[in-house]
Amino acid sequence: MSVLKPQEAVERALELSRADDCVVIADESSTANLRWAGNTLTTNGVTRSNRLTVVALRRAGEGVAAGVVSRAAVDAAGLEDLVRAAEADAASNDAAEDAAPLIDRSPAGGDWDAVPAETGIGVFSAFAPALGEAFAAAEAGGRRLYGFANHMVTSTFLGTSAGLRLRHDQPTGLLELNAKGTGGSAWAGVGTRDFTDVDVPGLTGDLARRLEWGERRVDLPAGRYETILPPSAVADLMVYLYWSAGARDAHDGRTVFSAPGGGTRVGEKLAALPVTLSSDPRAAGLECAPFVVAHASSRESSVFDNGLGLERTDWISEGTLAALTQTRHSAARTGLPLTPAIDNLSMTGSPAGGGASLEEMVARTERGLLLTCLWYIREVDPQRLLLTGLTRDGVYLVENGEVTGAVNNFRFNESPVDLLGRISEVGATGPTLPREWSDYFTRTAMPPVRVGDFNMSTVSQAS
Repeated sequence: MSVLKPQEAVERALELSRADDCVVIADESSTANLRWAGNTLTTNGVTRSNRLTVVALRRAGEGVAAGVVSRAAVDAAGLEDLVRAAEADAASNDAAEDAAPLIDRSPAGGDWDAVPAETGIGVFSAFAPALGEAFAAAEAGGRRLYGFANHMVTSTFLGTSAGLRLRHDQPTGLLELNAKGTGGSAWAGVGTRDFTDVDVPGLTGDLARRLEWGERRVDLPAGRYETILPPSAVADLMVYLYWSAGARDAHDGRTVFSAPGGGTRVGEKLAALPVTLSSDPRAAGLECAPFVVAHASSRESSVFDNGLGLERTDWISEGTLAALTQTRHSAARTGLPLTPAIDNLSMTGSPAGGGASLEEMVARTERGLLLTCLWYIREVDPQRLLLTGLTRDGVYLVENGEVTGAVNNFRFNESPVDLLGRISEVGATGPTLPREWSDYFTRTAMPPVRVGDFNMSTVSQAS
């Protein structure tokens, strides 16, 4: 096999193209991981992968048809076959409704000629010894730690027949920890760029404390409870809201963001408190690609927008719906500003970035519930964005400012949009990991929030 550098693969694919226009995306990835169970490391490893995507564009009458083919491990001998397959796909397709001139300039860039970034087991050089110390402390305390750490670096090279050459290196790391003991099970997780900022003693100490809380069990019925949602649970709800905020679907009357009688709810007040939900490719610690990378067209993305520059966007601004995710095509249909999706999400709601800590919010609670995280989240009604799911790994009873025990799990039924209007307190924002969506979306910063009447619809037997 004749291995091609990703930059070379892009350039040669563009040279081979017979289409009227062409877009080529090369993704080069490396991954390192650790796994452990029962206070013992079980496996570790490093993998490498690459994928090449060719978008062939041909004029079709007054429009443009697109053909897209993506393949892994393409070598020099297979490159022309990939390009011809994309062209054949374009030849079989009708004109694309999202057709637009290719982007020929972008404020983003990156060092095109540098070798692809990569990771290895060395990324855990500071984390692994701290984890070993945590194993010893857990063993001494009668607890068992389970979990995994994963780090991936992907270098993306984007070239077009319009002359665009863009490159972005994306590190993505996550840690998930489970502790088990006589007090049940507790979970903690964090997202990270390089594992240098992971506080292992802090995480495992919090897990030990929650297992102590779980030594006392209290059974509670279903109902509406004052509930404190930690940042992870807030992230899971807000990420789903974000994924559902496509301007085209809203304009077509399909979603909770559709206005009665037509159009969208942009400009409408959604939250009683001055909550802001935003994305910014340059947000510290959450940095992501500053330009559009679209491997396929859908209702939320367009291959014609590849290379389009991205800037900070407020989706909700001080409680008001300010924007929905847009392609150039949907922006023309809706008449709203062009605001493409960005691969991170932050929520704030307190002046000057302040706000109470989770512990301070608990201390001010007369009686209520403290969640750990949510899982098995599913959509029930898109018109209301009604979601259902389960609590997991610890629901705790708070009485007179103190956690007094663990309660049974619940199934919940809530709409994150409706929830925004019922939040009574927003705490301090910090980096967090959405547990349910951590396979797809890790770059989030969220606050804990207080809701006076969170709907625990039924008791769950899940542990």
